[in-house]
Amino acid sequence: MSRLSIARSPLGIIRSLLRQTRGATAIEYGLILAVIALGISASLTQVGTTIATTFDRINSYLVTTR
Repeated sequence: MSRLSIARSPLGIIRSLLRQTRGATAIEYGLILAVIALGISASLTQVGTTIATTFDRINSYLVTTR
């Protein structure tokens, strides 16, 4: 059976799609980037909350000392 006839059958199409790895690296890098972005977003949210709390304390100190 030639390779061309295998590729035309539905099972052959599925097999050829499963063997292709050309885009796998790009997908892996995309997933790694997404995880890093989520980590950065979570840490920046925490830092933002801490900074907001600090400025609120400073503001209340300045208001009460007047």
